[in-house]
Amino acid sequence: MWSLLQTNLLLFILLYSCFFSSVASSLFPSSCQLQRQFHLNGMHKSGDVILGGLFQVHFFSSVGKKQKPNKETVGESLLISILYLELSYSVVFFFVSFYELGFRQAQTMAFAIDEINRNSNLLPNVTLGYTLYDNCVTLGIGFRAALSLASGQEEKIILDNRCTGNLPVIGIVGDSSSTHSIAISNVLGLYRVPMVSYFATCSCLTDRQKYPSFFRTIPSDAFQVRAMIQILKHFGWTWAGLLVSDDDYGLHAARSLQSELSLSGEGCLAYFEILPWDKDMDELRRIVNVMKKSSARVVIVFLQYHITDFWMASEAWTEATVLQTPQLMPYLGGTLGIAIRHGEIPGLREFLLQIRPDLHHNNSYGNSALCTGEEDLDNVDTEFLDISNLRPEYNVYKAVYALAYSLDDMLRCEPGRGPFRGHSCATLQTLEPWQLVYYLEMVNFTTPFGDQVSFDENGDVVPIYDVMNWMWLPDGSIKVQTVGEVKSSAFKGEELILDEDKIFWNFESKKPPRSVCSESCPPGTHMVRKKGEPKCCFDCIPCSEGKTTNKSNSLECTSCPEDFWSNRQRDHCVPKKTEFLSYHDPLGICLTATSLLGTFICAVVLGIFFYHRRTPIIRANNSELSFQLLLSLKLCFLCSLLFIGRPRLWTCQLRHAAFGISFVLCVSCILVKTMVVLAVFKASKPGGGASLKWFGAMQQRGTVLFLTAIQAAICTTWLVSSSPTPHKNTQYHNDKIIYECAVGSTVAFAVLLGYIGVLAFLSFLIAFLVRNLPDSFNEAKLITFSMLIFCAVWVAFVPVYISSPGNYADAVEVFAILASSFGLLITLFGPKCYIILLRPELNTKKAIMARRNGSQKIFHIQ
Repeated sequence: MWSLLQTNLLLFILLYSCFFSSVASSLFPSSCQLQRQFHLNGMHKSGDVILGGLFQVHFFSSVGKKQKPNKETVGESLLISILYLELSYSVVFFFVSFYELGFRQAQTMAFAIDEINRNSNLLPNVTLGYTLYDNCVTLGIGFRAALSLASGQEEKIILDNRCTGNLPVIGIVGDSSSTHSIAISNVLGLYRVPMVSYFATCSCLTDRQKYPSFFRTIPSDAFQVRAMIQILKHFGWTWAGLLVSDDDYGLHAARSLQSELSLSGEGCLAYFEILPWDKDMDELRRIVNVMKKSSARVVIVFLQYHITDFWMASEAWTEATVLQTPQLMPYLGGTLGIAIRHGEIPGLREFLLQIRPDLHHNNSYGNSALCTGEEDLDNVDTEFLDISNLRPEYNVYKAVYALAYSLDDMLRCEPGRGPFRGHSCATLQTLEPWQLVYYLEMVNFTTPFGDQVSFDENGDVVPIYDVMNWMWLPDGSIKVQTVGEVKSSAFKGEELILDEDKIFWNFESKKPPRSVCSESCPPGTHMVRKKGEPKCCFDCIPCSEGKTTNKSNSLECTSCPEDFWSNRQRDHCVPKKTEFLSYHDPLGICLTATSLLGTFICAVVLGIFFYHRRTPIIRANNSELSFQLLLSLKLCFLCSLLFIGRPRLWTCQLRHAAFGISFVLCVSCILVKTMVVLAVFKASKPGGGASLKWFGAMQQRGTVLFLTAIQAAICTTWLVSSSPTPHKNTQYHNDKIIYECAVGSTVAFAVLLGYIGVLAFLSFLIAFLVRNLPDSFNEAKLITFSMLIFCAVWVAFVPVYISSPGNYADAVEVFAILASSFGLLITLFGPKCYIILLRPELNTKKAIMARRNGSQKIFHIQ
């Protein structure tokens, strides 16, 4: 591809030899000569300063097919424009049609200049003129018109201090087409000729490196796309189709839309189709089938076609009256689109009524033969005179005023305080185009309609769009009504304002449609994207246990804090249920009642024994140790209550210590009783009386105290070195906290149990050895049986305790305490209570003596 410089040199050779005087003087020493005279439709009005304008007044159509330039890239548009200058003459058999709205736009510029000239506060002592050309909706003609405006139409210019003849324009209003504007700005931008378009929306024109002198009074496609996304977001439409025209406007808009959707994450495209220019019916049928098969209920269009769904239209066809017909309303009714901001231009209708063909007799508009100029149009209802919905015209009006205010600001510059080199100011005699561009970048004014006009760093106007709705009235007529606006400001950003009550929806429900690939994931679920499909297509997967999300369409679930768990809906965390062996649980109630029952029975037995303490059966069975044993059993029953209830530090520390000491006290008493029985048996034999001196009352008490003190020392060491503490156990249940007492030291706990086991085993062993004593010493049999039960309970306790989860371990330990305590109570004191209460005749010295084998002496220990 030719470089930009080579391309421009070719333009100079083909088109003209004088563009500006500085360039001409470098090529020709004394004059510059036009190489070709362009014959263009247009209007001209002289003035001190001339503004140029490019408008679509006529358009061509042929019998065969529409003549339109092929698709081109921005870089190639310059070369294609050159070729069009040469080749467009070969096109024949054209019909020329008149576009009255384009003519009205041109007249709006003429009206604005006339209004400015009458305004004494704006450009005083300066008369604006204009040269307006018809581009005939053709790139080649539009390009020729722009070059003619920039260089003038004088065939020969004599070069002295300044060119003679008509002044070239200082700025151009136009062109309307994005494609035309791209091609023209590629050239005019090199010389900083200001160009203010009223209809070119391609976002590519914001590139100040390529188009440094391009401005526009219509928002770019970038804002148009963002405005559409605002509407999509407002109604929750995340799944839409996209149709675009095969030109710069459509393709750039499509790229911008895809980019914005990707960045915002507000939606996805179900399909993207480019509408062919050549009316290929097979291709059109394919596109329609794609649309019908799609689940998308919203179609975004940067041109037109039909389908039985909802439409979102760009500004290019929201106002297209050719589509507003009863035949198309079943398909296009309810269309929600954005349109150029409408405005009011007071006095424009009166100006239009004053137009006469004879005022422009030297111009080729092709209508002088159709009217005389004497017709009264005031009462004629025509689209040309309908100024109730001025949109492109309003942009033309703002463009003219932008150039006028810029020129006014430039002429008000005070010498020595100017913005240019040496603080100089520009003048009409020395004006260079880039100087006006400087002031155009700074312009800021308010229209009579109340809209602020200024340009940002990209040459874009402060953006605002009207939101339009195609309404199908009951009488079959069609009304396009304004239902809101989308605007942007420095303080609020982009803002969508809608009056939803006014919107007509072309559905039986009269409500907005739903258009989503996948329904929103409710709280408690997260999105998992479907493989091979757009990100808007996903499955909703419930959060796993312990994780929640309280938002819709969450990408992931969040783990709950340590002491919390997910609720059933997985939409928020709740405190974990805390479990322990409670006094309010059925199991806790049963164990508590059993413990208190055992304590009560011990108290009753103790009372019975105390009341009958002088009877032979009490005195014959070592009454003091019996009382100590009953007291220790009572403590065993009571210590089980420390294992029930919410674990606290003091209960955790006390429960095992109380349990260990109480049971050692109990077993110690039994061991001493067993040893006393053995000693009495030995003393009953000849020569065995000396054995009793080691088992007097003091020795018995001392032995019990010594054995109990060892257990107390074990418990004290345990509490000091590694004390049991309350512990929140989540090992067994993720959704529950088992509140238990951690033993602290497993070794200490094992030593405590082992010591009790050793004493119990010794008691069992001694009792087992003396189990066959005479009937008067048959308590050894009871001790043997009681120790057998005691050992069996605690041997079974160990594996069950280890394998029991959470609070059940406490229940197992309480059960073992109660079972072993009841076993001792019943086996040791049950038979005695039976004799005392039910067989008192056996509780006599005579009865006891009768049970001996004649000569054996009864010994009793006081």
